[in-house]
Amino acid sequence: MSKEQLPGVYPAQKKNGTVYYRSSITYRGRHISLGSYPTADDAHLAYRDADHLLHCASLTLEDYAAAQRLTFEKWVILHNFRDNGIYLSTPIYIKKGYLLYYLSSELILKFDMDDLFYYAKHKIMKRGGHLFVADYGMQVNILNRYGIKNYGVEGRDYRFVNGDSTDFRYENIEIFNSYHGVQPVDTGTQTLYKAFIHLKGNYMIGTYETAEEAAIAYNKAIDILKKNGVSKNFTPNYLENVSASEYAEIYVRLSLSERILRYTPD
Repeated sequence: MSKEQLPGVYPAQKKNGTVYYRSSITYRGRHISLGSYPTADDAHLAYRDADHLLHCASLTLEDYAAAQRLTFEKWVILHNFRDNGIYLSTPIYIKKGYLLYYLSSELILKFDMDDLFYYAKHKIMKRGGHLFVADYGMQVNILNRYGIKNYGVEGRDYRFVNGDSTDFRYENIEIFNSYHGVQPVDTGTQTLYKAFIHLKGNYMIGTYETAEEAAIAYNKAIDILKKNGVSKNFTPNYLENVSASEYAEIYVRLSLSERILRYTPD
């Protein structure tokens, strides 16, 4: 049998004329691409690895060996398809009541089943300690999906209830502060809330008794800065549980620091 006739192997050619080989397999009526390889032998070995995995129920996710031709991501995808009957294009393995997302064999994230559709369509990437997805052409930190701001600090603005920072199930995420420019401060006798805004560095707006007051103070600072000629595009806070009349009363009553009131752009 010639190399071009090896099962699961399909020769292809790059624009510069270089020949390479695609590997694929059909399982449960679905044609699955396994990747591209420099030789027909490599492509066939990938096919054999996949065929063995799909037809050997004793093979587990932990049995992956780096020396084999399949990527770890494809190893997870095929395992999930074999065991759960659902083909997903991202490295997700469905468990009872939750899902596991394998960034690698060592870094495994846990999500609620409500997130299955989202992460089946959005590949998670890790750079500089941050986890993000590409969404509408932008890099979006996955923390945003759970109400955590980009600048949120674990232990100050939110925490993982069970101490596991890879467990993103909703019941495991407790948010202490969901407002822009607001930071809780424990004085020892009570919790106060500082409001600050970034203008070539952080500028204090003031310290307030509630998070809602600090959030409204932040909004008021935005309005004042815009009147003073600042063109920066700030994101105001939305206070869902504060009525329009309550908002107006608090807005008028709150005082702001003189640095904010007198700030003008250079």
